Amino acid sequence: MKLLAVSLAATIAGTEALKIMTLGDSITGEGSGCWQAFLWDKLHKTGLVDSKKIEFVGTMPSEHCGFTYDGENEGHTGTLVTEVAQKKLLPTWLSTNKPDVVLMHLGTGDIIHDVPVKEVLEGYTILVEQMRKSNINIVILVAQVLPLNPSGCATCNARVRALNDRIISWASEHSKGESPIYVVDQYDGFPSASQQDGVHPDKFGGQIMALKWYKALREFI
Repeated sequence: MKLLAVSLAATIAGTEALKIMTLGDSITGEGSGCWQAFLWDKLHKTGLVDSKKIEFVGTMPSEHCGFTYDGENEGHTGTLVTEVAQKKLLPTWLSTNKPDVVLMHLGTGDIIHDVPVKEVLEGYTILVEQMRKSNINIVILVAQVLPLNPSGCATCNARVRALNDRIISWASEHSKGESPIYVVDQYDGFPSASQQDGVHPDKFGGQIMALKWYKALREFI
């Protein structure tokens, strides 16, 4: 981990502004539980926003979270990994935002629509290839997605666990020294009480997510 952290630091060294793009569905956008706001607040209070010139980028506006923060994002409600890959939506967002780092929590919608895990992982691979075409040194943080227990979907959470189990080996296979992939476990320890609809985090859940993203980012910034 230490050697990887050093290589990541070298990857982003000398960047005028460290651009971070959050990528996902409503769990990243309007139903995020304000995790990006809490993440920015943590980065700001620890001095990293200023010292690393951190800028969050995206074409979607900030969620209303009760305080001012840098909340631009690419959280698109209802988005599926497979849809983003097939419709080639990501290259436009990358061209507009030019991120150095991507934080991706994506796949919940695919699970709800019973998309096979293999196809979700194939979608991830396409997105990673598109990210690297935009920036050969891009750093990618991929979440093992939140628990999923919506009404009427008794098997959703089992399918989430199946996806999350595969993400680790997928990331190891596709990580590169110049463009590493970190896996961030957003599943384990997430309280069911913080998902009132069985899908989206409340603000307490958003704080839990933010802390996990923060700890992962601290490995290389």
